Amino acid sequence: MSQPHEVPAFAVVPGAQVHRVLDGQYKAVVDIVETAYRLHGEGDTVNPASYFLRFPDRPSSRIIALPASIGGEIRTDGLKWISSFPENVAAGIPRASAVLILNDQTTGYPLACLESSIISAARTAASAALAADRISAARGGRPTRIGFFGVGLIARYIHDYLAGTGWTFDSIGVHDLSETHGAAFTDYLGQTGATGRVTVHATAEDLIRSCDLVVFATVAGAPHVTDPGWFAHNPLVLHVSLRDLAPEVVLDAVNIVDDVEHCLKAGTSLHLAEQRTGHRRFVHGTLHSVLTGRLRPPSDRPVVFSPFGLGVLDLAVGRHVYDTVRASGDLAVVDGFFHELRRYG
Repeated sequence: MSQPHEVPAFAVVPGAQVHRVLDGQYKAVVDIVETAYRLHGEGDTVNPASYFLRFPDRPSSRIIALPASIGGEIRTDGLKWISSFPENVAAGIPRASAVLILNDQTTGYPLACLESSIISAARTAASAALAADRISAARGGRPTRIGFFGVGLIARYIHDYLAGTGWTFDSIGVHDLSETHGAAFTDYLGQTGATGRVTVHATAEDLIRSCDLVVFATVAGAPHVTDPGWFAHNPLVLHVSLRDLAPEVVLDAVNIVDDVEHCLKAGTSLHLAEQRTGHRRFVHGTLHSVLTGRLRPPSDRPVVFSPFGLGVLDLAVGRHVYDTVRASGDLAVVDGFFHELRRYG
């Protein structure tokens, strides 16, 4: 006879609480993300394909569902539901909004709904910072000239996570299709006291050629950087936005991903390269293989890290937020959220 289970309470964790837990905790969040990557690489996760809800009347917009489950000490199931509506930016609100549902692994009942745009940005930036650190270490040292191609919220978070984990730069390059956004990001860098000379580059080529670490954080839906020659100085590229690089650039580089199956679909640059060549041999390994020392990225070729963004990362960071708020006694429980709890009334 099965043992009785208690239905868990359901809580709502708003963005202000999420921010308070994560703000300034750069090293701790990077460590959480590394743990999630290691569990994923060891097979202690379930991370099916993301599901894209698209709209014929709004082709630039989408909402994505990322179901996932993670084991280890985290032991949480859940779902990230994140929208991307680029036209929001012109209207004065952020492009992305998201919620994260955490589920209890014993009963399956939802534990909480968390505001998740902050969690998503933090785990994306922590993933980028982790990859930059470990790949650079394998290549002989950290780059000192960084360039940001696309300077929205994700670029800001990536800069914060790099700076918060000990990176310093001799120069910081900025390039964005919007001069207003480029100027605003430059002002932001000044307010943070960022080290290094800041230069706004008029062209993508100037930015890429002048930097040893290039961060792509755009909303591009198709490749727009097509010349492998721009990367002849062998930079490390954090291809966070996934669709900026033409297949020619991808095929000329050493490619590292967070998950092969996830990254080679949905029209990513890697997916287009696979369609062109009919194979995946241009993918050299995963971040897990770098973390475990099975892959040592070379310094004599450009290296591109393309993270699709795994739902297990959101679960790991979200569970940390939930547990921290709960331990503080500030968890906002919705009394009576689950109502029909008797099988026969």
